Amino acid sequence: MTTIGVLALQGAVREHIRSIEACGARAIEIKHKEQLEVIDGLILPGGESTTMRRLIDSYDFFDAIEAFGNQGKPIFGTCAGLILMARAIDGSKTAHLGLMDMKVARNAFGRQVASFEAELEITGIAADFNAVFIRAPYVTEVGPEVEVLATYQDQIVAAKQGHYICTAFHPELTDDNRFIAYFVEMVEESLESMALAGL
Repeated sequence: MTTIGVLALQGAVREHIRSIEACGARAIEIKHKEQLEVIDGLILPGGESTTMRRLIDSYDFFDAIEAFGNQGKPIFGTCAGLILMARAIDGSKTAHLGLMDMKVARNAFGRQVASFEAELEITGIAADFNAVFIRAPYVTEVGPEVEVLATYQDQIVAAKQGHYICTAFHPELTDDNRFIAYFVEMVEESLESMALAGL
């Protein structure tokens, strides 16, 4: 069975676990870097990006996550996870994991009181996805290899680059599992490709 891990240092971990299992895959809470060796895909959940980075460093996850992605294994960042995956952050001299060639703005739609829901058209996934935004970032710039999957008010809120994917919203906070199912399919396709390559 396809196994997907959710980085369980902070954020909406249980909700992601529920969504993964609803899509027919096995889900594991990842609390130690050694667990990355037994999963096929990884989700970096929402939370607070600066705190999450501090915890990633404290638990020695940084190089392990980078190596996981370099193996061609899919990674999905939601909300704060999107910020962690960006190569650049507005107003900051340094980024975090830098997995995707994009620049992001934190809390771009406003603070907690400005949280909202919006119906989005998401390329290849849904024409009518109800997206939950909480202190959401958005993507301000993308490189040539990044595919924009969805926008809201002309701002990029979902993107994909190879085996990396991210959203500014929280797909795990509704009963609509189509986005998580898309990631599960990405992981399954990655497994098939690696098997054909003898990896």
